[in-house]
Amino acid sequence: MTGQWERLGEAGGIEAYVHRPPGEVRGAVVVCSELYGVNAYVRGTCAELAAAGYVALAPDYYWRNARRTELGYSAEEREQGLVLMRALDRDELVADASAALAAARREAGERGVAFLGLSMGGHIAVRAATELRFELAAVFYPGWLLNRGFPLVGPVPPLETSARIAEGGAFLLGFRGELDHIIPAEEWEQAEQRLTEAKVPHDLVTYPGARHGFACADRPADYDPQSGADAWRRVYAALAEHL
Repeated sequence: MTGQWERLGEAGGIEAYVHRPPGEVRGAVVVCSELYGVNAYVRGTCAELAAAGYVALAPDYYWRNARRTELGYSAEEREQGLVLMRALDRDELVADASAALAAARREAGERGVAFLGLSMGGHIAVRAATELRFELAAVFYPGWLLNRGFPLVGPVPPLETSARIAEGGAFLLGFRGELDHIIPAEEWEQAEQRLTEAKVPHDLVTYPGARHGFACADRPADYDPQSGADAWRRVYAALAEHL
Protein backbone atom coordinates (compact mmCIF):
# COMPACT_ATOMS: atom_id res chain seq x y z
CA MET A 1 0.00 0.00 0.00
CA THR A 2 1.00 3.62 -0.41
CA GLY A 3 0.49 6.49 1.99
CA GLN A 4 -2.13 9.19 1.55
CA TRP A 5 -3.43 12.31 3.23
CA GLU A 6 -6.56 11.85 5.33
CA ARG A 7 -8.67 14.06 7.59
CA LEU A 8 -8.52 13.20 11.28
CA GLY A 9 -11.79 14.91 12.15
CA GLU A 10 -14.10 17.54 10.72
CA ALA A 11 -13.66 18.89 7.22
CA GLY A 12 -11.27 21.83 7.23
CA GLY A 13 -9.44 20.57 10.32
CA ILE A 14 -6.21 18.70 10.86
CA GLU A 15 -5.01 16.14 8.36
CA ALA A 16 -2.39 13.40 8.62
CA TYR A 17 -0.33 11.47 6.12
CA VAL A 18 -1.34 7.85 6.77
CA HIS A 19 0.51 4.73 5.65
CA ARG A 20 -1.01 1.33 6.46
CA PRO A 21 0.74 -2.04 6.44
CA PRO A 22 -0.15 -4.58 3.75
CA GLY A 23 -0.84 -7.31 6.28
CA GLU A 24 -1.36 -7.76 10.01
CA VAL A 25 -1.48 -4.57 12.09
CA ARG A 26 0.92 -4.70 15.04
CA GLY A 27 -0.11 -1.30 16.41
CA ALA A 28 -0.11 2.34 15.37
CA VAL A 29 2.55 5.06 15.48
CA VAL A 30 1.91 8.81 15.45
CA VAL A 31 4.94 10.30 13.69
CA CYS A 32 5.63 13.87 14.84
CA SER A 33 7.82 15.65 12.32
CA GLU A 34 10.80 17.96 12.53
CA LEU A 35 10.21 21.66 11.89
CA TYR A 36 10.46 20.83 8.17
CA GLY A 37 6.94 19.42 8.12
CA VAL A 38 5.68 16.17 6.65
CA ASN A 39 8.42 16.01 4.04
CA ALA A 40 9.88 13.13 2.05
CA TYR A 41 11.95 11.95 5.02
CA VAL A 42 8.90 11.77 7.31
CA ARG A 43 6.81 10.05 4.65
CA GLY A 44 9.63 7.57 4.13
CA THR A 45 9.72 6.92 7.86
CA CYS A 46 5.99 6.20 7.73
CA ALA A 47 6.55 3.75 4.88
CA GLU A 48 9.23 1.90 6.84
CA LEU A 49 7.00 1.63 9.89
CA ALA A 50 4.15 0.33 7.73
CA ALA A 51 6.45 -2.26 6.18
CA ALA A 52 7.15 -3.47 9.73
CA GLY A 53 3.43 -3.84 10.45
CA TYR A 54 2.51 -0.51 12.05
CA VAL A 55 -0.07 1.98 10.84
CA ALA A 56 1.87 5.26 10.68
CA LEU A 57 0.12 8.62 10.93
CA ALA A 58 2.06 11.88 10.49
CA PRO A 59 -0.12 14.83 11.57
CA ASP A 60 0.18 18.17 9.80
CA TYR A 61 0.75 20.28 12.91
CA TYR A 62 1.19 23.44 10.80
CA TRP A 63 -2.28 23.16 9.29
CA ARG A 64 -3.65 26.35 10.82
CA ASN A 65 -1.06 28.47 9.01
CA ALA A 66 0.15 26.34 6.07
CA ARG A 67 -1.24 23.10 4.69
CA ARG A 68 0.88 20.00 4.05
CA THR A 69 4.22 21.73 4.52
CA GLU A 70 7.21 19.78 3.22
CA LEU A 71 10.55 21.57 3.41
CA GLY A 72 14.05 20.45 2.58
CA TYR A 73 17.13 20.99 4.72
CA SER A 74 18.65 24.14 3.22
CA ALA A 75 19.32 27.15 5.43
CA GLU A 76 16.53 29.07 3.70
CA GLU A 77 14.01 26.29 4.25
CA ARG A 78 15.07 25.98 7.87
CA GLU A 79 14.19 29.65 8.36
CA GLN A 80 10.78 29.01 6.79
CA GLY A 81 10.27 26.16 9.21
CA LEU A 82 11.28 28.29 12.18
CA VAL A 83 8.64 30.87 11.24
CA LEU A 84 5.99 28.16 11.20
CA MET A 85 7.26 26.59 14.41
CA ARG A 86 7.17 29.91 16.26
CA ALA A 87 3.47 30.19 15.38
CA LEU A 88 2.60 26.88 17.07
CA ASP A 89 0.58 27.06 20.27
CA ARG A 90 1.01 24.51 23.07
CA ASP A 91 -2.68 23.93 23.72
CA GLU A 92 -3.47 23.61 20.02
CA LEU A 93 -0.66 21.06 19.70
CA VAL A 94 -2.15 18.99 22.51
CA ALA A 95 -5.56 19.13 20.82
CA ASP A 96 -4.01 18.01 17.53
CA ALA A 97 -2.08 15.23 19.27
CA SER A 98 -5.32 14.10 20.89
CA ALA A 99 -7.03 13.92 17.50
CA ALA A 100 -4.09 11.93 16.11
CA LEU A 101 -4.18 9.57 19.10
CA ALA A 102 -7.90 8.92 18.64
CA ALA A 103 -7.32 8.07 14.97
CA ALA A 104 -4.35 5.87 15.89
CA ARG A 105 -6.44 3.98 18.46
CA ARG A 106 -9.02 3.22 15.79
CA GLU A 107 -6.31 1.95 13.46
CA ALA A 108 -4.50 -0.08 16.14
CA GLY A 109 -7.52 -2.16 17.12
CA GLU A 110 -6.54 -4.16 20.18
CA ARG A 111 -2.87 -3.20 19.90
CA GLY A 112 -1.14 -0.16 21.40
CA VAL A 113 -0.11 3.29 20.16
CA ALA A 114 3.26 4.99 20.16
CA PHE A 115 4.29 8.57 19.47
CA LEU A 116 7.52 8.84 17.50
CA GLY A 117 9.03 12.32 17.62
CA LEU A 118 11.81 13.84 15.51
CA SER A 119 13.47 16.99 16.93
CA MET A 120 10.54 19.46 17.24
CA GLY A 121 8.29 16.43 17.00
CA GLY A 122 10.15 14.88 19.91
CA HIS A 123 9.06 17.82 22.03
CA ILE A 124 5.48 17.37 20.82
CA ALA A 125 5.57 13.66 21.65
CA VAL A 126 6.82 14.29 25.19
CA ARG A 127 4.25 17.05 25.69
CA ALA A 128 1.55 14.65 24.50
CA ALA A 129 2.75 12.09 27.05
CA THR A 130 2.07 14.61 29.84
CA GLU A 131 -1.55 15.06 28.70
CA LEU A 132 -2.64 11.84 26.99
CA ARG A 133 -2.51 8.10 27.65
CA PHE A 134 -0.55 5.91 25.24
CA GLU A 135 2.04 3.17 25.51
CA LEU A 136 5.35 4.51 24.17
CA ALA A 137 7.06 7.80 23.32
CA ALA A 138 10.21 7.30 21.23
CA VAL A 139 11.95 10.61 20.61
CA PHE A 140 14.98 11.54 18.53
CA TYR A 141 16.89 14.62 19.77
CA PRO A 142 13.84 16.34 21.35
CA GLY A 143 14.23 20.04 22.11
CA TRP A 144 13.05 22.29 24.93
CA LEU A 145 12.14 19.61 27.42
CA LEU A 146 13.32 21.71 30.35
CA ASN A 147 13.61 25.22 28.92
CA ARG A 148 11.29 27.81 27.44
CA GLY A 149 11.70 30.06 24.43
CA PHE A 150 8.94 29.16 21.99
CA PRO A 151 5.13 29.41 22.24
CA LEU A 152 4.84 25.66 21.65
CA VAL A 153 6.61 25.13 25.00
CA GLY A 154 4.33 27.42 26.97
CA PRO A 155 5.07 28.56 30.53
CA VAL A 156 5.87 25.05 31.79
CA PRO A 157 8.30 22.80 29.86
CA PRO A 158 7.05 19.21 29.65
CA LEU A 159 9.59 17.56 31.95
CA GLU A 160 8.70 19.95 34.75
CA THR A 161 5.55 17.84 34.95
CA SER A 162 7.24 14.45 34.57
CA ALA A 163 4.88 12.92 37.10
CA ARG A 164 2.08 13.30 34.57
CA ILE A 165 3.99 11.08 32.16
CA ALA A 166 4.11 8.42 34.87
CA GLU A 167 0.35 8.82 35.35
CA GLY A 168 -0.23 8.45 31.61
CA GLY A 169 1.74 5.23 31.50
CA ALA A 170 4.06 5.85 28.55
CA PHE A 171 7.56 4.39 28.39
CA LEU A 172 9.93 7.15 27.25
CA LEU A 173 12.78 6.20 24.93
CA GLY A 174 15.04 9.10 23.97
CA PHE A 175 18.08 9.60 21.74
CA ARG A 176 20.64 12.41 21.64
CA GLY A 177 23.97 12.89 19.93
CA GLU A 178 26.98 13.85 22.04
CA LEU A 179 27.60 16.91 19.83
CA ASP A 180 23.97 18.06 19.69
CA HIS A 181 23.95 21.87 19.65
CA ILE A 182 20.32 22.07 20.81
CA ILE A 183 20.42 19.59 23.71
CA PRO A 184 23.48 20.08 25.93
CA ALA A 185 24.70 17.20 28.05
CA GLU A 186 23.65 18.99 31.25
CA GLU A 187 20.04 19.21 30.07
CA TRP A 188 19.99 15.51 29.13
CA GLU A 189 21.32 14.66 32.59
CA GLN A 190 18.65 16.82 34.18
CA ALA A 191 16.01 15.07 32.06
CA GLU A 192 17.29 11.72 33.32
CA GLN A 193 17.04 12.96 36.89
CA ARG A 194 13.50 14.33 36.47
CA LEU A 195 12.25 11.13 34.90
CA THR A 196 13.88 8.97 37.55
CA GLU A 197 12.45 11.05 40.39
CA ALA A 198 8.98 10.90 38.85
CA LYS A 199 9.31 7.12 38.39
CA VAL A 200 8.77 7.35 34.64
CA PRO A 201 9.98 4.14 32.94
CA HIS A 202 12.55 5.37 30.47
CA ASP A 203 15.82 4.89 28.62
CA LEU A 204 17.82 7.93 27.48
CA VAL A 205 20.66 7.15 25.08
CA THR A 206 23.58 9.36 24.01
CA TYR A 207 25.64 8.49 20.92
CA PRO A 208 29.33 9.51 21.04
CA GLY A 209 30.35 11.89 18.27
CA ALA A 210 26.83 12.18 16.85
CA ARG A 211 25.14 15.48 15.99
CA HIS A 212 21.59 16.78 15.99
CA GLY A 213 19.73 15.03 13.18
CA PHE A 214 22.08 12.04 13.20
CA ALA A 215 19.35 9.59 12.17
CA CYS A 216 18.31 11.43 8.99
CA ALA A 217 20.08 10.29 5.81
CA ASP A 218 18.71 13.37 4.01
CA ARG A 219 21.02 15.51 6.19
CA PRO A 220 24.45 14.23 5.09
CA ALA A 221 26.39 16.74 7.19
CA ASP A 222 24.80 15.32 10.35
CA TYR A 223 23.93 11.75 9.40
CA ASP A 224 25.60 9.03 11.44
CA PRO A 225 24.47 5.70 9.96
CA GLN A 226 25.82 3.56 12.79
CA SER A 227 24.13 5.59 15.53
CA GLY A 228 20.95 5.90 13.47
CA ALA A 229 20.78 2.16 12.89
CA ASP A 230 21.24 1.42 16.58
CA ALA A 231 18.56 3.93 17.56
CA TRP A 232 16.07 2.42 15.11
CA ARG A 233 16.89 -1.07 16.37
CA ARG A 234 15.95 0.14 19.85
CA VAL A 235 12.76 1.78 18.54
CA TYR A 236 11.55 -1.42 16.89
CA ALA A 237 12.39 -3.46 19.97
CA ALA A 238 10.39 -1.00 22.10
CA LEU A 239 7.46 -1.10 19.68
CA ALA A 240 7.43 -4.90 19.86
CA GLU A 241 7.55 -4.80 23.66
CA HIS A 242 5.05 -2.04 24.42
CA LEU A 243 2.52 -2.28 21.59
